[in-house]
Amino acid sequence: MGKGKGPPEHWVAVVKPGRVLFEMAGVDLTTAKQAMELASHKLPFPTKFVTRAVEF
Repeated sequence: MGKGKGPPEHWVAVVKPGRVLFEMAGVDLTTAKQAMELASHKLPFPTKFVTRAVEF
């Protein structure tokens, strides 16, 4: 009987509602929305695209 548990098969992270998962900078708003729309189809939960006003 071995002492090890073997290699992990997958990782799990707890993500609470309201948590920001991805931030983008250096791209225009249209490109960012398109990229996040493509990425959201890969996630197993509903997503929402939010922006914030940048003050200079």
